[in-house]
Amino acid sequence: MGGKPEVTSRNGMVATAHPLASQAGVEMLRRGGNAVDAAVAAAFTIGVAEPFCSGIGGGGFLLLRLSRTGETTFIDYREVAPRRAAADMYPMRGGEVVGRANQLGHRAVAVPGSVAGLCLALEQFGRLSLAEVLAPAIRAAEEGIIVTQNFRNNAQSQHEKLRAFPEIARIYLKRNGDLLDVGDTLRNPDYGRTLRLVAAHGPDVFYRGEVARAIADEIGAGGGILDEEDLAAYRPTVRTPIAGTYRGYDLIATCPPSSGGAHVIEILNMLEQFDIGAMGHNSVRHLHLLAEVQKRAFRDRDAFMGDPGFVRDIPLKGLTTKGYAAERVREIDPAAATPPGGVGPGRPRLHEGNSTTHLSVMDEELNMVALTQTIECFFGSGIVVPGYGFILNDEMHDLDPKPGGPNSIAPGKKPLSSMSPTLVLKDGRPVMTVGSPGSKRIITAVAQVISNVIDHGMRLQDAIAAPRVHIDGDVLNVEGRVPAVVAEGLKALGHEVNVRKEYDLFFGGSQGVLFDGAGGLFYGGADPRRDGVALGFDRQ
Repeated sequence: MGGKPEVTSRNGMVATAHPLASQAGVEMLRRGGNAVDAAVAAAFTIGVAEPFCSGIGGGGFLLLRLSRTGETTFIDYREVAPRRAAADMYPMRGGEVVGRANQLGHRAVAVPGSVAGLCLALEQFGRLSLAEVLAPAIRAAEEGIIVTQNFRNNAQSQHEKLRAFPEIARIYLKRNGDLLDVGDTLRNPDYGRTLRLVAAHGPDVFYRGEVARAIADEIGAGGGILDEEDLAAYRPTVRTPIAGTYRGYDLIATCPPSSGGAHVIEILNMLEQFDIGAMGHNSVRHLHLLAEVQKRAFRDRDAFMGDPGFVRDIPLKGLTTKGYAAERVREIDPAAATPPGGVGPGRPRLHEGNSTTHLSVMDEELNMVALTQTIECFFGSGIVVPGYGFILNDEMHDLDPKPGGPNSIAPGKKPLSSMSPTLVLKDGRPVMTVGSPGSKRIITAVAQVISNVIDHGMRLQDAIAAPRVHIDGDVLNVEGRVPAVVAEGLKALGHEVNVRKEYDLFFGGSQGVLFDGAGGLFYGGADPRRDGVALGFDRQ
């Protein structure tokens, strides 16, 4: 199981990418909170414990289902482009943005949504106070976190960024500019002070008060375009999730500006046309099929998806129907890979009637939460608001710097996302909440975990740890634990295969919770590709 034990409990489960965040969630359950309280506490805490992946300077998606009513809600707190953003705001040379200005520094920052979205979820669906759910995150910031190998690896990959900006270097590097060592204690009292302000004054302090002024001052001093008016105008959006099915299971997933939900369902719809279990897990035949359906899903993503406030007539219903999936799989040759450039978008009918984290929670009432949030690239834009301790996102990087496309830059536009928090039910009863970080690999990771459980009968921990594959271009990426004979078999079918590390963060970091109604047990799954931990709640 990839070094992670199977975790069970009887009264609830929290699975996140860091032990402090999972502990924060379980603490809320012990206090009498529900799954939303636990998820919000874990989300604020993971921003402190994994600042390279998420935090209050970013945004995300929260998908929930209330067991008592069966109500499902999708809270979209994705970042938005400032009102002075323009389609041609970044000079281009050779097809690339000059100086990486859309992912590095002050002009890369979009309006953060995390504080607004998490506070909205807590206010509408939680039981505990904001001060209570923020307490674990404040402790983590002020008392410190222990630097893990995963933290150091990510810092090493971004060492140049960390050294480029004095405030982020002051917090996340040694005084001489070297990386922190594994086992060091990292304290961030400025972040703790910011969270105390939010606990005392609510989200207004972040969007219209002291913190908003500090953000705007820092961005303006660095030549950016985000200002206090942008922050004051930010509102999270409550949306209706999309639905699908897979082999008799019900899927509840995200709608645009997340592309993830539609294409998780599209991939599973295509897989449903085949007897996946009979193929053998990660056999040549199985992985060839996965590669071919992934190619088609990503061509459709590129062609049709964008912010629904700007892109009209996104064919969601067409993309997620069984009939459309059947049309797409008829293109697949079981004995040969589709050559580069050979896959185009389909023709769905319009109407038929890099650094991210995920956490999953279920409580004893069987309320379900799947939450995925991000600051975009590792360590975001590299900009930390002086005196406030949190890293600002580089979410402008997720918008297309070339004008004229569905995801091109526009004022107030939300970048297209692949984040795919997903809920799975059977006959109206909760089964699983799952998701992953990892850019476009999120979509394929979530689909593979769901298929591993349903098609291959895997326990959740094994389903998450199992080797994955991903392709969204011409190269099929294969995790190193896939047998060499299988990789050679894929090459023989015409695939260009790139074998990566045995446990590679490239393939995401899924966290999930599964409920076995027959046994009355919760199962937690934590990804061995990062510092994931599942913790159960058993009432004493």
